Amino acid sequence: MKSLLAALAMTTALTLPGLAMARPVTLTTTLNSYGGDGAYLVLFVTDATGAYAGSLWMAGGKSKYYEHLTDWHRVTNGDTAQVDGITGASVGAGRTLEITLDLADALFDAGYTLHIDAAVEDMRDSPNEVAVPLTTEGAGVPVAGRRYIASFAYDM
Repeated sequence: MKSLLAALAMTTALTLPGLAMARPVTLTTTLNSYGGDGAYLVLFVTDATGAYAGSLWMAGGKSKYYEHLTDWHRVTNGDTAQVDGITGASVGAGRTLEITLDLADALFDAGYTLHIDAAVEDMRDSPNEVAVPLTTEGAGVPVAGRRYIASFAYDM
């Protein structure tokens, strides 16, 4: 019951803080051609103090690899019930993951940061591969990742 309440609170916090309106936001992550297996990716949000606020999406279906999404795993204790969407496949090298989610307007210009952790089998893990403040000015502005992600952008 506790995890159900936590998941409900997290979902509400990400989609309707303060009963604010939500808007569709497209998140586009393009991977480098790094020459390895598909990447596991997890997108999560922290608040202005750096505290975990919730998980948005996970690409990769085998739970045995989730511990390699280091920062996410540390703040969630690997609890997949906190992830709003989990796809059944990792994202291949050179490929693009594009998802559209409804995110609360209150997440923008309020100090929230979107993080992406990445992990590839038999290669180095890449915690905090991308960390981008959620701002209206940042919409549509691509940012480079540290290892596996060529670019990430969000559009409103």
